Amino acid sequence: MRLTPRNTQFYDMFAAAAGNALDAALILTRLVNADYDQRPALARQLTDLEHVADHTTHEIMRALNTSFITPFDREDIAVLASRLDDIVDHIEAAGDLAVLYRIDTLPLAVREQAELLEEAGRVTAEGMSRLKTLQKLEDYWITINEIENRADAVYRALLAKLFDSELDVVTMIKIKEVVDELESAADAFEQVANVVQSIAAKES
Repeated sequence: MRLTPRNTQFYDMFAAAAGNALDAALILTRLVNADYDQRPALARQLTDLEHVADHTTHEIMRALNTSFITPFDREDIAVLASRLDDIVDHIEAAGDLAVLYRIDTLPLAVREQAELLEEAGRVTAEGMSRLKTLQKLEDYWITINEIENRADAVYRALLAKLFDSELDVVTMIKIKEVVDELESAADAFEQVANVVQSIAAKES
């Protein structure tokens, strides 16, 4: 156990990054359920949140480079910041592609993907609030792993149904790129949880 003073600003920034990821997941849910003409405005909101995520990541890295004492390993701080940023990157990319590719109707399973990301966002935001004490975090990474497993199952079933559909090849490819980004977002949530699990193991 460390006896040196700890710089607590990182916890606030990680909590902010997780809250931003949840906000992105909430907007995504609205976007995939919206009519096409409503999606561009929602996609712009996702882009704004992606810029917020980038700013938070830069602030974390700036604090890391100027802090003599950090709450845990510097490498873990950098990786956690990057993985949280990845979540919003993938969510924003999915929303942007859905608009740019002019996909009029998204498969219903895309809504399931979005709902799972929203669930992961809520669990992650709550988990980040416990990072400072490292208490009761096991439930967090176990739950995220379960959500990611469910997301994998939805993704595989969606692809199977997509490839078995009567859609033209171009439309199929466009939809697949969107669902691939959503699957990557689910993976990114799990990667965040894996980093937190590693930090907890080192600090216990």
